[in-house]
Amino acid sequence: MSPRLVFPDADAAADVLTFAGRLSAVDPDASIRLVADRGRLVMTTGVLAPRGLMDAMPTVLAMRVLPVDAELECDLVVTASGLTATAADAEVALPDTAVRAAWAGVSPPRSGWDPAGRLASAVLASRAQWGMAAVAHELPADPGEDLVRAVRARIWGEDDEELAGLVRGTAFAAVSMGFVHGEEDAQVFRAPGWARVTLRRGHVLVRGPVRSGLTEVRATGR
Repeated sequence: MSPRLVFPDADAAADVLTFAGRLSAVDPDASIRLVADRGRLVMTTGVLAPRGLMDAMPTVLAMRVLPVDAELECDLVVTASGLTATAADAEVALPDTAVRAAWAGVSPPRSGWDPAGRLASAVLASRAQWGMAAVAHELPADPGEDLVRAVRARIWGEDDEELAGLVRGTAFAAVSMGFVHGEEDAQVFRAPGWARVTLRRGHVLVRGPVRSGLTEVRATGR
């Protein structure tokens, strides 16, 4: 029997499969970090993430928290496509092996978040739609992977005034993962180096791109 997650009800299990399905639609090779402890399962994924030191793509994580079997303790990363339904409605089968993901090593702070205003869900939806149209407009008929990533990094990584200065990828993650649903004011929080947008259906956590380069040369001595 394959390893599986056991939930208190069928709705929680269906939530996991919906989360995984939405992520696979964004990136068929995407992965999810599953952390379970004391009856709570935290699912996190890198909707957008850099692939190297010179990659300008910001780190944009989507997070959803669900109840799970109180005895389950785990911390692993699996492919989204590897999470599948079982004959039992309240269970989800795991893939046989875990995977590695660079974004999974980037952990947002657990405390120190300060309120930083609100964002209307309609604004998140409109900025996501604008960004998707902009990406489609700038890409040729048969773009290579490098060009696709460059265009997406520029558009989704740009600070957006309508999103209170957050990168536009924040809206993309919220919409693509199904967190925007109906009218709602999302709460915005900030911590050093991070921002968090909290909606009823989940959270989007954003870490700005880490830019590398030479530091300024300073004189020493006389």
